[in-house]
Amino acid sequence: MSLREKINQDLKEAMKAKDVKKRDALRLLTSAFKQVEVDERKELSDDDVIKIIQKQVKSRNDSIEQYKKAQRDDLVAKEQEEINVYEIYLPKQLSDDELENSLKDIIAKVGAETMKDMGKVMGMASKELAGKADGKRINECVKELLA
Repeated sequence: MSLREKINQDLKEAMKAKDVKKRDALRLLTSAFKQVEVDERKELSDDDVIKIIQKQVKSRNDSIEQYKKAQRDDLVAKEQEEINVYEIYLPKQLSDDELENSLKDIIAKVGAETMKDMGKVMGMASKELAGKADGKRINECVKELLA
């Protein structure tokens, strides 16, 4: 069963169980899938689905920051609930130690020594760690290791 089929199945189950929050979050997600399919005229692979989910999570995190500044705790809670639903479908995220070890290996592979080599490291890291770590976390860790 593909990831997309699993999400559709979970949407049906949420509808039957009258789980309004999960149903609404999954509907938003499926509409994002359909939008990409229509815009790009292609069938989505599991990797495409994961990228879309990550984009949705990032968008929700950005919204949470804005809502916190505006002191809108009700909207922060709503966005966080959606993130919690989406994270179920993402691959397990690397811990900080795992991320650091992976990046040390990548730095050794490309022979990076200074901040000038950050582009090489980020290029390889974003491919190898796609879905396992957020780009922002990768970037911060690489800066720390190359500094």
